[in-house]
Amino acid sequence: MNLEQSLLVLTAPPGLEEALVDWLLAHAQGLGFTSAQVNGHSSQHGGLSLAEQVSGRRRRIQFQVHGEPAQIDQLLADLADGFQAADIHYWVTPLLRAGHLA
Repeated sequence: MNLEQSLLVLTAPPGLEEALVDWLLAHAQGLGFTSAQVNGHSSQHGGLSLAEQVSGRRRRIQFQVHGEPAQIDQLLADLADGFQAADIHYWVTPLLRAGHLA
């Protein structure tokens, strides 16, 4: 068990996908990341279109990055500087295990 790794998960509007990919490629050096299209669900309807309110979901892009906690903290600080007004939600969790099946 390696508790010295963290998982950072970011969710953002699809319109930020390319900007975030470019930013992560430049700033998450040595970490790598995964991205996927996801749906966000919330009881707060501020900013949702009528179609999103009816369907109960909002399209989002999700990024996952894992690394040492200090790396993740620095990445978040730099991200906050570069995307201050962006609608980016994040969470960080400890990883119990990570590696390659080889």
